[in-house]
Formats: sequence, structure tokens, C-alpha cells
Amino acid sequence: MALDNVITSPHRRSQTQTAFSQPPTKKQYSRGDELGNCTTLVQRHQFLLTALALLAFLCTIYLYFAVTLSSGDPCDGLVGAQKMTCRLRIAKESVANGKLKVF
Repeated sequence: MALDNVITSPHRRSQTQTAFSQPPTKKQYSRGDELGNCTTLVQRHQFLLTALALLAFLCTIYLYFAVTLSSGDPCDGLVGAQKMTCRLRIAKESVANGKLKVF
């Protein structure tokens, strides 16, 4: 056909490549080149590293609020026998509820 030489399409095979020709060989990498340097690793795993950094940041915020807003010890203001009585009462309530609370 005369139009085959004029019309070019990115989906058409080149004239040198046929269905039976060998595919182009890829460059063989040595074991050292497989991982590359640090810059290559960061570029390849940029999304995962960003997600990990975001997760670490959010966990830090969560732990900050968990520690600062947690309920304190109800026996903090007491001293001596009153404190021991308060702790004993809390322990009895915990055991009665089926929970074991460690001080």
C-alpha cells in the first residue's frame, strides 16, 4: 500500500522489528547498582517516607495529648494513711469490676 509509508502511528511496529524478532535487551545491573545510592532510594520511596514521617508526627501529637490529658491519680493530694486508704479503695473497686489496676 502506498499510504503505509506516509501514515505513521505510535502503535505501528517499525519495519526492523517484526513479530519474530528478539525484544531489545535491558541493561544488566550489578548487585551494587541494584540499590543505588541514597538519593535514588529516597526518590524511589518518597511516598512511603512521607507517609512514615506523617505517621510519626501524628503519633507524637497523640502521645502528647494522651499523657497531658490523661486522668491523674485521684489520690495525689492525700498523704500518709489517707493516701493508702484511697489506693486500697481504688484497688477494691478495680477487683470488684474485674479489672486489675497496677499503680
